[in-house]
Amino acid sequence: MRLDELSARGRAFLGTRYAILGGAMSWLSERHLVSAISNAGGFGVIATGSLSPALLREEIRATFARTGKPFGVNVIVMHPELDALIAACIEEHVSHVVLAGGLPPRVVTERLKHAGIKVLAFAPTLPVAQKLARQGIDALIIEGMEAGGHIGPVATGVLAQEILPHLRDVPVFVGGGIGRGDAIALYLGMGAAGCQLGTRFVCARESIAHPLFKQAFIRANARDAQPSVQLDPEFPVIPVRALANRATQRFVEAQRDTIARYRAGELNQKEAQLAIEHFWAGALRRAVIDGDVENGSLMAGQSVGMVTREQSTAEIIAELVEQAIGTIAETGGRQR
Repeated sequence: MRLDELSARGRAFLGTRYAILGGAMSWLSERHLVSAISNAGGFGVIATGSLSPALLREEIRATFARTGKPFGVNVIVMHPELDALIAACIEEHVSHVVLAGGLPPRVVTERLKHAGIKVLAFAPTLPVAQKLARQGIDALIIEGMEAGGHIGPVATGVLAQEILPHLRDVPVFVGGGIGRGDAIALYLGMGAAGCQLGTRFVCARESIAHPLFKQAFIRANARDAQPSVQLDPEFPVIPVRALANRATQRFVEAQRDTIARYRAGELNQKEAQLAIEHFWAGALRRAVIDGDVENGSLMAGQSVGMVTREQSTAEIIAELVEQAIGTIAETGGRQR
């Protein structure tokens, strides 16, 4: 099958039937969804954003209990307990670790590789991608601004054009705004090893997202997924893409009020910056777990418009694969 040929490198690297990588979503990418993605032939990835090292160990063991297929763990390199999280991955015999949230420290990469773990990292530009490849990163992920959660400034299609033709030493997975198999076929044809999808799996039946959170996704369209607004360059805000709701409007108001207090001398710059950064503390959990879709954070990629109903994970992956096969049959699956 032509799809198998185009995705052979990614499938071999992940050890899966399909080169479909689950995007790590805090509170959502846990044992149930991760194992479901892996059991359906994709590659599930546990998100550690809300986990302590002890909870991560528990999550890894629970995932192993639900699947005999490969899965990975996403670790934020800025996490205050990074060393302990890495130790948990090594001691629990995880096969792949995705290092996210910044450039991975060489000592962390070497520690994982010494333990026989395959390491993936995010590359926002071609020079960074080339540097990471030289440092021994086993595979890269390029993620465009269409993605949900924390985003960069460049679109997925542009990143793919900039990076894929010039980086052949390591497998490269493409993510951000991908919701159909047609797009997977497109990026495989450009030389990608596979694709990463997150938003598409939020409304999987195996997802523990609150029913109101899922309904918000099903009702939304692409334009509803907006990046967070920064009012003053003196107080930078890391952009986050989420569905617009009451909380996003309140965030703008909170910035305005905090900056006014700073200008009035009521707060120093550090206090004002912290007040802005802490606005969203706990907001994702409020929406995902508690179902407060007005006052919580509805992190979503622009592919949310392609989420139209609740489906099993197996149905979602089968649909993606069928679409990819159809597109490849029509186009011939051109490859670089």
